[in-house]
Amino acid sequence: MSLIAANVTVFVLVLLVSREPAALSGGVTDVHLSFGLSKDVLVQPIAWQSDDGNVFITEPDGWYRLVTSGFLHFGFIHLAFNMYFLYVLGPMLEPTLGRVNFLLLYFASLLGGSLGVVLFDSGGITAGASGAVFGLLAAATVGLWRRGVNPFSTGIGAALILNLFITFAIPGISIGGHLGGAIAGAVCGAVMLAPPYRRFPDWATRATPIAVGLGSLVAVIMIVNTA
Repeated sequence: MSLIAANVTVFVLVLLVSREPAALSGGVTDVHLSFGLSKDVLVQPIAWQSDDGNVFITEPDGWYRLVTSGFLHFGFIHLAFNMYFLYVLGPMLEPTLGRVNFLLLYFASLLGGSLGVVLFDSGGITAGASGAVFGLLAAATVGLWRRGVNPFSTGIGAALILNLFITFAIPGISIGGHLGGAIAGAVCGAVMLAPPYRRFPDWATRATPIAVGLGSLVAVIMIVNTA
């Protein structure tokens, strides 16, 4: 619920700061250009034009974008869709993982999604919590599989397949962000959601998302610095 509150609060602040109708309807504002993510914006200065016609020049090496982009959304529908899945998945995973581990899984998936954006997406600015949400969904899918349950016979597996289909079928969706988040979440879920009879040590359940998150961060820095 704290993560949902954070995302909603950021959305409201974007509305108040930008004072642009595009912030509600799904357009790109100066705030999105300031805190959204793309490989190009990390590599070089770019002169962007927001939907209201303002020209905005961004500077490279804005590494904060790897995290801030995960709390920005393009309009109310984008926000509502991601927050719905977070509302559904949170109560499923947080009691099993605990609050700290759940938060580590969330941010590992978020950073994995950012790595996916840098690797596979090009062009415009990307934003949204969908990389983190895809990570939670993939972790839950792997967790069911590790416990001997066919995830694709449940709503969790069906939701993952449906959302992957939508990712590739509808233009304008961040394929890299979704795939990166899903892969990061799946790796973490294999360790963090192992069944009791195959349980990993407590240190491993925390070290895994930390390693995935830091690994994603280092990979992005290496890719950008060699571009």
